[in-house]
Amino acid sequence: MSDLTFSADGEETIALKTFTEKAYLDYSMYVILDRALPHLGDGLKPVQRRIVYAMSELGLAANAKYKKSARTVGDVIGKFHPHGDSAAYEAMVLMAQPFSYRYPLVDGQGNWGSPDNPKSFAAMRYTESRLTKYAEALLGELGQGTVDWLPNFDGTLDEPKVLPAQVPNILLNGTTGIAVGMATDIPPHNLREVVNATIHLLENPDATVTELCQFMPGPDMPTDAEIISSRQDLLKIYETGRGALRMRAIWTDEEGDIVITALPYQSSGEKVMEQIANQMQAKKLPMVADLRDESDHENPTRLVIVPRSNRVDVEQLMNHLFATTDLERSYRVNINVIGIDGKPQVKPLNLLLSEWLSFRTVTVRRRLQHRLQKVEERLLRLAALMLVYLNVDEVIHIIRTEDHPKPVLMERFNLIEMQADYILDTRLRQLARLEEMKIREEQEALEKERADLQQTLDSARRLKTLVRKELQAAAELYGDDRRSPIVERGEAQALTEADLLTNDPITVVLSDKGWIRSAKGHDIDPAALSYKSGDSFRFAARGKSNQPVVLLDSTGRSYSLPAHTLPSARGQGEPVTGKLSPPSGATFEGLIMGEGEQKLLISSDAGYGFIATLDDLVSKNSKGKNLLNLPAGARVLAPVLVPSDDSALLAVVTNEGRMLVFPVAELPQLARGKGNKIINIASARVEARQEYVVAITVLTSGQTLTLYAGKRKTLMKFADMEHYLGERGRRGHKLPRGFQKVDSVEVV
Repeated sequence: MSDLTFSADGEETIALKTFTEKAYLDYSMYVILDRALPHLGDGLKPVQRRIVYAMSELGLAANAKYKKSARTVGDVIGKFHPHGDSAAYEAMVLMAQPFSYRYPLVDGQGNWGSPDNPKSFAAMRYTESRLTKYAEALLGELGQGTVDWLPNFDGTLDEPKVLPAQVPNILLNGTTGIAVGMATDIPPHNLREVVNATIHLLENPDATVTELCQFMPGPDMPTDAEIISSRQDLLKIYETGRGALRMRAIWTDEEGDIVITALPYQSSGEKVMEQIANQMQAKKLPMVADLRDESDHENPTRLVIVPRSNRVDVEQLMNHLFATTDLERSYRVNINVIGIDGKPQVKPLNLLLSEWLSFRTVTVRRRLQHRLQKVEERLLRLAALMLVYLNVDEVIHIIRTEDHPKPVLMERFNLIEMQADYILDTRLRQLARLEEMKIREEQEALEKERADLQQTLDSARRLKTLVRKELQAAAELYGDDRRSPIVERGEAQALTEADLLTNDPITVVLSDKGWIRSAKGHDIDPAALSYKSGDSFRFAARGKSNQPVVLLDSTGRSYSLPAHTLPSARGQGEPVTGKLSPPSGATFEGLIMGEGEQKLLISSDAGYGFIATLDDLVSKNSKGKNLLNLPAGARVLAPVLVPSDDSALLAVVTNEGRMLVFPVAELPQLARGKGNKIINIASARVEARQEYVVAITVLTSGQTLTLYAGKRKTLMKFADMEHYLGERGRRGHKLPRGFQKVDSVEVV
């Protein structure tokens, strides 16, 4: 049933749904085909094609004088492109910017923008322009019957449907565009590489994308920055027509300063400087002392980063900047073009170049046929001229005496209408100058050219050879060396907050009431600091400002705090419970700092323990992590640093005066748990608090163990431990009289 109806008065009525669907579909197709996507043949969008054609019609060749850009824009919007002048001018500016187009089509004079601000170009009434030499590769064959012509928007003029490009411009300058439901993002490429790949495909029609990429390894941007995508990623782009690539700035180390000499495509040095400066202001780049932009005419890009000292790892710093600024950028690739069949499609490299070769072959054939037609017409005219020369008196007599000389001439000399018209249009004074030798020389040359043209048109092999030679000539005329080197590099990693911090020595102090603070340096006497009334010193740990502070509570949970976030020791600190959330009633039983791989002895006074690394104790959760499982009645002992010495011994003392010594290596390394038995204590005695561990420590050869019992103390050297040596988990041996109640131990 049709949606079209007619009312009583004859008005046409259509369903709103049908009308809106058709209107939106028409709009979508217009945007796709006539605005946003480039044509495979010449690589241009309609507005770009119209600008180039309008400039050629104005006579603005590469060797012509510049003309005001407003003149060109006026012709474009007045004759071919009925849109706003700003849209046409911006498209024209883009084709003139050498930092935007790999091979610019417009040669501009005046302010056409800068890499820092491409939109800073002057108004079209100030700038002047003409076509570049490269534009001839698109326009050179335009008037030779190579392309179809279409009427312009008002039907008063004709414009080319597509330009007869001599090279695959679709890949050379690239383009971006957003249509309805589809988009295109084609990066620029090197002309010589593209031509070499095209010629290889011409001679080997079944060539794979992998083979073509040997000639055209990747995009070539109008910048000296590196393309750092892997060969596999680049190959995938050309195999599927989709993907992404990454570019990274070029930098050198000049007497300790970092000098950036090339930025990625479409990156702004001004924006990069702003991004780095913002990080410096936010104190996220403490290793950078200064930032300078020394760019000038001789050095278009020269950004200088001054490290704070020669100890700064510049490689690590640049990796951070690559990850956090526009010194490294990623570009989407979507090779979506309007094919020679007039339909948009995402094309792999071999299909794209194959279709372009079909387009080029047809263009060359049409050019040859057009030239052949012109040659044949000229030969007919020359034959007519020869008749006039040989029969000049008779021709003049017929013209003078006959009322209608044209049919008489045609019948008398067996001429066609075009030849008769040419004779009649020839001026009398020209007849006197006609020379038989000149006519015959021109005829011979044209007949030879006709035979050559006909031979080429009749031979696919000769036509292919001609296409190849013309591609090689274009590469020689317009080509240049690659600008963007392809260097496979790893992914840049931003520095973590800890990496960005200075590694100054600090001392962290925890009071008995749980107040924490940080003092600069290691020569601090924690006990001498001022404390709140009723409070006193409990623990201290020495480390660096970029290390975490690890705490262990009485329930066996571990916590960590970034050292740089702690308050200064000039005051009395802050409650640690304001930063952490330990269980109700829990107290802190240990405080430690060090490197992440530092080993620690984690134990309970029930005689159980294990070895863990400092990283095992770190927790980002304010509630901490469960580290040590406590038997009933047991309590947590303070963590003990374990040296990397394989001969280190563990010494454990109970409240009953028993001491056991054994190699630390006998304890397992765990991330959490109860641990293994260190010294044998009955569980019931631990639960009743009748026997428990009072001290535990680790010592190496050359160190001395000091036992304190009230006011008494005794020193034991490493060699004196033999009497107390035993297997892990044994009862140990009794200490001498007077040391049955050991309070603490110390290793020196």
